[in-house]
Amino acid sequence: MGLVSTNPKIAIHFCSLAAFSLFSLGGSAQRQKPPEGYSLIWSDEFNGKNGSQPDPSKWTYDIGGNGWGNRELEYYTSRPENARIENGNLVITAREEPYRGPNGTDFDYTSARLKTQGLFSQTYGRFEARIKLPAGQGLWPAFWMLGDNFGSAGWPKCGEIDIMENIGREPGINHGSLHGPSSSAPTADLTSTISLPAGQNYSDDFHVYAVEWEPGTVRFYVDSNNYATFTQAQWPANGTWVFDHPFFIILNVAVGGSWPGECRTSDGRTCVIETRSAQTSPRSLRRRRGSDHCWRPTLAALPHVPATLPMR
Repeated sequence: MGLVSTNPKIAIHFCSLAAFSLFSLGGSAQRQKPPEGYSLIWSDEFNGKNGSQPDPSKWTYDIGGNGWGNRELEYYTSRPENARIENGNLVITAREEPYRGPNGTDFDYTSARLKTQGLFSQTYGRFEARIKLPAGQGLWPAFWMLGDNFGSAGWPKCGEIDIMENIGREPGINHGSLHGPSSSAPTADLTSTISLPAGQNYSDDFHVYAVEWEPGTVRFYVDSNNYATFTQAQWPANGTWVFDHPFFIILNVAVGGSWPGECRTSDGRTCVIETRSAQTSPRSLRRRRGSDHCWRPTLAALPHVPATLPMR
């Protein structure tokens, strides 16, 4: 989804990430109004039949199990067993199961990684999603974006914006980050975290994860808390600021890897993403068997522009 702002800002908003929608609502949640000053430009209501797959005009998949540069354990599929619509939500399920890839390699886990690459990308805006995260050691859910020149420039030259990342061993901590190229290190990075009060976990309830991205600045939010603001002036020396071109959205639940570590439990859960319907203001939008990951409505918003906003 996308919303267009009535001031010179662009925003993309994701709520309850069940899909990528600009202001969409899932389950029993009430339909929300877009943030003041924004217009919707893209949305997904996840209103298909139970058991159906996400709208192919809005979502496609990464397929494979090569570790994804992080020594992850899952094989990403496009099966409904791993990503489906259920009661107005997008459900991503990481499963513990024997699975053989097309090259004959055996895996112990499957999951899904959805993306809008080639279907929707946007420069600037508010991207927001209401998400209920899964719980469990070794799980790694994420709501993030890559530059749409990923295919030609590669990573990290394309740029990466991590709106929500959580690892199972830190159930009350969310990570928000920017990653880009550097001439003196593997990457240039800015990152921050926000923690819930003691005893509370992100898997307990839905929270709204968002970025407000405009020229030279990216602000990170959980619910109404602006916990980090990164600017081009803060970017590390010898790094290149590449956050000035269209990015596409990714939703996934990874299993294991160099950061979250091993999975030590065998209880499988489901990742549910719910979206809300977008209003007319621009905004834009992994797991081991036994964990629930809920994403609710997503939306994207952009600064107000003459009526027709080109969709990339």
